Amino acid sequence: MTTDLAARIHDAIDATAVIVHGITADQWHLTTPCDDWDVHAVANHLVGGMLAFSELLAGVAVADDPTADHLGADPASAFDAAARADHDAWSRPDALDGTVALAFATFPAPMAAVIHLTELVVHGIDLAVATHQQHAIDERLAEQLLDLMHSMGGIDAFRGPGFFGPEVAAEDGQLPHARLLAYVGRNTTHVPG
Repeated sequence: MTTDLAARIHDAIDATAVIVHGITADQWHLTTPCDDWDVHAVANHLVGGMLAFSELLAGVAVADDPTADHLGADPASAFDAAARADHDAWSRPDALDGTVALAFATFPAPMAAVIHLTELVVHGIDLAVATHQQHAIDERLAEQLLDLMHSMGGIDAFRGPGFFGPEVAAEDGQLPHARLLAYVGRNTTHVPG
């Protein structure tokens, strides 16, 4: 599993960049499948997370400030800068060694990588669904992440603390991204179609 985690993170960064660059000026305050967060909040969270991981993997302590504005006046450029730093961090030969101290717990680096990959893929899909860019979703990444979650015994340990909601029933024949959103508890029925 660990051998391709960094490559999957790189792919997820690239896939999410396409979606972020497709967000139009009038879409930043649209509702997303991520409860209580609009497009701006989800993108801001993603950029903050990429910046945090790039520092954590370099051994720098990160001050967690959920109110910080990481997007500024040019969200796409802010995403690109954070994406470069994050990509470089996961390209380090020792990126999957040791432990990573996240705000809520310390994890072995491979598990921290799975957490980061999940954030990138799921929030990228949140943005795509909210801004009507489902065509830009990398369904292969969604399928791989869903398979990875199941192979690790599921995500129930993360549902209790509120990182994910209860699983939502997925309809037969749904695309991988829709099945992934349902699995992590996203209810997309309230998102404008």
